[in-house]
Amino acid sequence: MSVAATLLQSELLPEGLNVSFKTLPAILVIGMLLVFIAIGFIFRVADAENMWVAGRSIGNIENGMAIGANWMSAASYLGMAASIALSGFYGLVFVVGWTTGYFILLIFLAAQLRRFGKYTAADFVGDRFNSDTARAIGAVTTFLIGFVYAIGQARGMALVGLYIFGDLGFLGLSGYQAMVVIMMTITVGYLTLSGMLGATKNMVAQYVILIVAFVAGLYAVGLTNGYSTVLPQIEYGMLISTLSSEFSEPFANSSFYLWIATTFSLIVGTCGLPHVLVRFYTVENERTARWSTVWGLGFICILYLSAPAFAAFGTDLYGENIGAVYGDPGMTSSAADVIVVLAAQLSNLPPSFVGFVAAGGIAAAIATTAGLFIAGSSAISHDIYTTIINPDATQRQQVLVGRLSIVLLGVITTLAALDPAAPIAALVSYAFSLAGAVLFPMFFLGMWWENTNREGALAGMTTGLAIWGVSMVNEVVPGYVGGLEAPLNATLATWLPAIGSALVAVPIVFAVTIVVSMATDEPPMETKRIVRQCHSPEPMGQQQTAEDVVADGGEEVATDGGRAADDAATDGGRAADDATTTDATEE
Repeated sequence: MSVAATLLQSELLPEGLNVSFKTLPAILVIGMLLVFIAIGFIFRVADAENMWVAGRSIGNIENGMAIGANWMSAASYLGMAASIALSGFYGLVFVVGWTTGYFILLIFLAAQLRRFGKYTAADFVGDRFNSDTARAIGAVTTFLIGFVYAIGQARGMALVGLYIFGDLGFLGLSGYQAMVVIMMTITVGYLTLSGMLGATKNMVAQYVILIVAFVAGLYAVGLTNGYSTVLPQIEYGMLISTLSSEFSEPFANSSFYLWIATTFSLIVGTCGLPHVLVRFYTVENERTARWSTVWGLGFICILYLSAPAFAAFGTDLYGENIGAVYGDPGMTSSAADVIVVLAAQLSNLPPSFVGFVAAGGIAAAIATTAGLFIAGSSAISHDIYTTIINPDATQRQQVLVGRLSIVLLGVITTLAALDPAAPIAALVSYAFSLAGAVLFPMFFLGMWWENTNREGALAGMTTGLAIWGVSMVNEVVPGYVGGLEAPLNATLATWLPAIGSALVAVPIVFAVTIVVSMATDEPPMETKRIVRQCHSPEPMGQQQTAEDVVADGGEEVATDGGRAADDAATDGGRAADDATTTDATEE
């Protein structure tokens, strides 16, 4: 059977979901999508600064809301509750892993990355390690992350779109596949206009929609069914004893090792995701970067504290109204992925209200897809085309290549999402493992160990890519190749799971990077000065970077060992190392 024929067979119709066209919800969602397109048009861009970093003009609360919307994808809005519903205690790994990652970002990376002041994740890697090869690897990794992550968003948008628009199959496509094409076309359409500036303005609106829809849906479901009254985020605990052991018993559905591996991968992956890190480049200064992270974490926690309750309510309603949640056949992954919408529907709430809850899921998926595609397109346009291929590219050429890159990402994501290989949360987690294995070690060591050099970075990034690739080939790739069963090797899948491969990869990558850096020449002194300046207590201007300060003869701040100490003297307006500092550095 051909690949095309296999794709066209995919149905993915969640059992129990009322798949039919609904007028009021359809008007609501279409209106919402038109607002997104209008905002993108109003804030359309024509230059690279606004295309990639919104002119570094975003304030802390606005950026905090953008962080929240950019982060709370279909995996948070839909996939988190789905994972808890299907695998119980194991599903809490997403709550723990994703929130913990933001604390590390806040403490170790947010302000420092803003002071470094580049456009993209690959931009940082290329300039910090003085290597176009490292930049290219970072750009390819960013593109891969955007592609893998966005497949889950497309799946989420399409599944909830089925509730609102019904089974609109056309051109041989199933209803689910038609929704993938429609939703991705709209998303790509407004992104090619707006760039980062318009995407950020849209993310603020998208956050308001998704959080109101999620929390209102949770309260309505809880009150309607007598599950809760005032605080469903706490009261759902009374329901757990009536659910099966698969929901409440720790590690009933997975091993302790898998839980640890997944948690670790989600934590370090959070700190390495390009579409998250780029939010720190869009703000005015490092203080705003820190506070926007605090605001973002607060906005995120509103939903994260609510998702387990929604999962419990939905699981109980599914068992009462549709069939057994666990066992054979049990709840399918497609039904679990819309458990939030399904819970509202099974509570006999008005279709217009259920449609509003579904609209929140679409808003969440579109917001994250926007961040992913902007990060991925900037990797192609800025880091590969402009920096490596055509350094003399005009602003117009850069923006054009960026827009074409968005279209390319949209096309390949749409094709892969027509027949996805895993549920939303799993698809997203593969991207986290990649970000954690390849980019997080480079950001952390690059900012906190000034002796990390080009050779060490190249060796570490290559190692991380190889380990992640092995786990994906073993577990995920066979799902897209006929005649193969996943995993190819069960033992390898147990100890190097694709969803948590960073647990193995990160320590190895750290070790490889450090050993190779120590065995080769130290990076240039100018690079060390820039790293030190990233930890300086002195504030910088809105458009200023650590590189600018060092070039102007600014004060150096040493960071080795976590201590800040002046080690530069000013001589004729230039920073010069004194003999003591030179000796200490050479040692």
